[in-house]
Amino acid sequence: MEKKPGVYTYDAQWPVCAVSWSVRRDKKHRLAIGSFLEEYSNKVELVQFNQDTADFSNDSRLVFDHPYSPTKLMFFPSEDTLNPDIIATSGDYLRLWEIHDDRIELRALLNGNKSSGFNSPVTSFDWAEFDPRRVAACSIDTTCTIWDLEKEAVESQLVAHDKEVYDVSWGGPGVFSSVSGDGSVRVFDMRDKEHSTIIYENSSPETPLLRVEWNKADPKFIATVGMDSNKVVIMDIRFPTYPIVELRRHRGSVNAIAWSPHVGRQLCSVGDDSRALIWEVPLNGVRPESGDDIEPVMWYGTIAEIVQVRWSSLDSDWIAVAFLNKLQILRV
Repeated sequence: MEKKPGVYTYDAQWPVCAVSWSVRRDKKHRLAIGSFLEEYSNKVELVQFNQDTADFSNDSRLVFDHPYSPTKLMFFPSEDTLNPDIIATSGDYLRLWEIHDDRIELRALLNGNKSSGFNSPVTSFDWAEFDPRRVAACSIDTTCTIWDLEKEAVESQLVAHDKEVYDVSWGGPGVFSSVSGDGSVRVFDMRDKEHSTIIYENSSPETPLLRVEWNKADPKFIATVGMDSNKVVIMDIRFPTYPIVELRRHRGSVNAIAWSPHVGRQLCSVGDDSRALIWEVPLNGVRPESGDDIEPVMWYGTIAEIVQVRWSSLDSDWIAVAFLNKLQILRV
């Protein structure tokens, strides 16, 4: 690797499974981390990175208990400091929490299944800057639910797949994609809820797809990852069913992916091989003969399996990864 990125580590009190960067201009290098404890009571903690001193600070008042391990964390997706300072979490329910200087309070618990006492766990959700009023969430009960956050009410709920839905990602106002245990990537348009477009099906039959990330900087492209797969599959929604490229340089299962928020070609993937790979994805329509030809432009190795990656939208020089009890931020 030509240049070694600056690497800064925060040691949490527990194994870290979820990470999110703050989007507010006045909280540029603030992150949230969520615990992975095999018990009911888990934690979410806010930490602040100081670029001048190159260290992290935390505040014991800015830690809150979370029922079960959070499957995802996201801050309010706007730079505007006039918006409320909110973080959303998913797990048994979708929850909104309000952040104050000296405490964090539960603002809303969103239950999409009022008719029964049983609630299906929320596997993931997405909250996009182009429409911060709406959150798309997905569940093991095969549904995707669109929440209106102003009304704290379900705007629509649709059966999205034949099996559990594991991830969801907005591609534009009213348009989102999801992946499932049925091995498909589907795209939904809220103007026609009865229909979806299958844009990819896993080449390994009956193998779930676990992650989907719509490229917000270049919405023609979507990336997905299958269970126990070392490949990152990139699709062009204009040419469905056949991936434009497969990135295959991981030596173990890929666990998470993140597009660069502002550079449409760059993607970071992390996996069980303890590596974070940064790619310049060829999106010019030229199909390489094989993804084997594509090498990452940069890679970073850790001491353990990396479970999560997030790219900062406020400062795209920074990527956060999580492994063991560590949050690491990498300057790229």
